Amino acid sequence: MGKQIAIDGPAGAGKSTIAKLLSKKKGFIYVDTGAMYRAIALFILESKVPFDDEGAVEKAIPGADVRLKYIDEKQCVLLNGKDVTDRLRTEEVGNVASKVSAYPSVRSCLTQLQRRTAEENDVVMDGRDIGTVILPNAPLKVFLTASVSVRAKRRFLELTEKGEECDIKKIEADIRERDERDMTRETAPLKQAEDAILLDSSDMSIDEVVSRLLELCGERGL
Repeated sequence: MGKQIAIDGPAGAGKSTIAKLLSKKKGFIYVDTGAMYRAIALFILESKVPFDDEGAVEKAIPGADVRLKYIDEKQCVLLNGKDVTDRLRTEEVGNVASKVSAYPSVRSCLTQLQRRTAEENDVVMDGRDIGTVILPNAPLKVFLTASVSVRAKRRFLELTEKGEECDIKKIEADIRERDERDMTRETAPLKQAEDAILLDSSDMSIDEVVSRLLELCGERGL
């Protein structure tokens, strides 16, 4: 059994950025579960499957082969053998991922791979239900959050830096909608594990968050 660090939290809280940096500091493998769900969402979109039809999605997902692979020390997401990493961060893919990730069939499809990876390697894994469902016995669980306005501003800057036109008010509305959907879904809803440490990054820099997590790792013997 590998060493496990579980980071959960709402959309836009900076989980992926923080988890990547922490994994490098610790020499652990970073497992981006959100990217895996986004790959499923991309598959659904490209297959023209109505993503609000759970039955249609369940029938379609056996045709999606999602794998993580390190290429030049960078974690890439492969969908049916093709690297789709750079196509996963659009708002459309993110919103569809939030919807289809509530389907038990989709979660079952990816949970097995995530758990096996954590059993065979030292991992930092981030997502919505890592500490509550995927890695319930992880010695360090963190619930990373930030205010809706801060998360919207971060996402707006991320998109505009890529040259994409976007509306910060729409981004904020989308984040509120995704929070509600993620927290109220029947299967593995977003919530803080009872033994998780709450960390609000609204007024913290990335380096400050990573430093705090390194302190927690030391306290837990990781």
